[in-house]
Amino acid sequence: MQRIAVFTSGGDAPGMNACIRAVVRTGIAMGKEVYGIRRGYAGMIEEDLFRMEKSSVSNIIQLGGTILQSARSEEFKTPEGRKKAYEVLQKHGIEGVVAIGGDGTFRGARIFMDEYPDIALIGVPGTIDNDLYGTDFTIGYDTAINTAMNAIDNIKDTANAHNRLFFIEVMGRDAGFIALRSAIATGAEAVLIPEDKTEMEELINMLEDNFHKKKRASIVVVAEGDDAGGAFQIAAQVKEKCPQFDIRCTVLGHIQRGGRPTCMERVLASRLGMEAVKALLVGTKSVMVGEIHRQIVFTPFEQATKYHQRINPDLIEMVELLA
Repeated sequence: MQRIAVFTSGGDAPGMNACIRAVVRTGIAMGKEVYGIRRGYAGMIEEDLFRMEKSSVSNIIQLGGTILQSARSEEFKTPEGRKKAYEVLQKHGIEGVVAIGGDGTFRGARIFMDEYPDIALIGVPGTIDNDLYGTDFTIGYDTAINTAMNAIDNIKDTANAHNRLFFIEVMGRDAGFIALRSAIATGAEAVLIPEDKTEMEELINMLEDNFHKKKRASIVVVAEGDDAGGAFQIAAQVKEKCPQFDIRCTVLGHIQRGGRPTCMERVLASRLGMEAVKALLVGTKSVMVGEIHRQIVFTPFEQATKYHQRINPDLIEMVELLA
């Protein structure tokens, strides 16, 4: 294998650039040519790729986002689209590809390899949601929870100054990892996540109890995919039952995706990128590289996309006991 490529796909995540850098420099150090594919599978189909050198990834380890950009491709979901992608890779002599992304990226990679097994693909988990099976932490998660924590700390200052109840919505359409960790770290009174059914009556009773005990402020962290709705919907239900509350809502949104990756993020991304290249060059393919208990593990795409990391119930209990 003389030529490999790397791309990022799906939602961007802090640390993706650190991973790209590791893939490029590891590949070159091992005597291989490395190509970057812009805009994920869409760029693969449209032949939007270029040769990368060590200098191509200079001074990017500290940057959020992805220098290779990201996109979703409906065309790649079709056999015709995947055939175009294969022909582009064949034309440029690319035999192995490192795909940095989430479960949608890996589902596409698995189908592609079923159809074109002569192209080896290895996945690296890049998503702020931390919901992928086969790794303790995904690239982007540590930075996202620190960004959320810092924002909630700031909001808590103003909540205390005005005796207000704040509902703070964080990302997490299908998973509550960001909400749960940031709630614990900021001393929130409650956290509402997709994995745990929200009992509105219990929430309201708890908030009323705090009010009667003259608690100066309360913070409720809400994952966007909670079954009771987003922050504004839940706040409206609480206000209807408790008109005495001075309620405010904040949606943190895409600030959680951007920003400089943390130290832990950069190290994890660099390690996974390096190990992905090393695995490709010894013939490993159709797996996601992850880190469990600080050890590198390889999880077949089929398992990585079929299963999801589960919320630790002890962490939910922690929010309730420490509130």
